[in-house]
Amino acid sequence: MRLLICRETIKKKVEELGKDISSHYGEKPFTCLIILKGSTIFAADLIRSITSENMDIDFVRLSSYSGTSSTGNVEMSMAELNKFKDRHLLVVEDIVDTGNTLTHFMKTLENIGPASVKICSLLEKKEINQGKVKIDFLGFDIKNEFVIGYGLDMNERFRNLPDIMIYEGE
Repeated sequence: MRLLICRETIKKKVEELGKDISSHYGEKPFTCLIILKGSTIFAADLIRSITSENMDIDFVRLSSYSGTSSTGNVEMSMAELNKFKDRHLLVVEDIVDTGNTLTHFMKTLENIGPASVKICSLLEKKEINQGKVKIDFLGFDIKNEFVIGYGLDMNERFRNLPDIMIYEGE
């Protein structure tokens, strides 16, 4: 494992994102829709840095990885998504690489009819995403390397690392 982004740099960036999101929504009610499991740690820090009193939080679980490779199939639990009709949503994601997972999810959300949808992602691999998914609030653009830590995993391991690390195998 090799250090990519240290915890202090992450903390500063998350605080900046929180200020930007607070400014964007102002007093408008919105829901932080947190993508489980990877974005849990990021989202916990992010929502504490958002100053709005009109924010609520909810969760959805999406998955398209097995080991270090994307399966190409998006799995999700769709129960209760209809409650987001006419709501302003901030989708909170840990990483956008191919964009396939979020593209699939955004199409599903469109069918429900939220008032608006914005995306906040801690990481983006722009060279892979290539604009397929528009990220409104972005932490870091990273190269196409498999990363772990700060909620990101490899087969459910390494989520607890406080820094973002490049996974180089064992």
